[in-house]
Amino acid sequence: MEIQNNLETFVLLWRMMERTRRLLAGHCKRFCIRNILKAWFDTEANDEFIWQVCHMCEQEGWNELQKPSLYPRPHRELLRAIVAARTGISYYRIDLKALDAAYSIAFPHSTPLNINKKKRVARGSVAVKKITA
Repeated sequence: MEIQNNLETFVLLWRMMERTRRLLAGHCKRFCIRNILKAWFDTEANDEFIWQVCHMCEQEGWNELQKPSLYPRPHRELLRAIVAARTGISYYRIDLKALDAAYSIAFPHSTPLNINKKKRVARGSVAVKKITA
């Protein structure tokens, strides 16, 4: 599988995350970063690669992850770190808009990511209050 920094890859990764969760549960294995990477990349998921991904997403490799459709934030950071590690792109250059849009495509019945993010107000615009006497 070729990993790129685009919407199609992110949709595929979100869907793979859910399939991997079900696969690991079926084998009575922990749904954690280490097991996800081993399932996806087999022998390429050596200790150095796993450490790099865990370090970037600031998560522990053996910690149990929740369902991606219910708790997407840790998975979002994990996917961001995986794409950065595999492509050699900086972690901060990952296309977050595409990553968030892919989540909405992969899990259409879940609340979209960044729904509560504050809207930016354009400079120079003035909020008008209604004055009552």
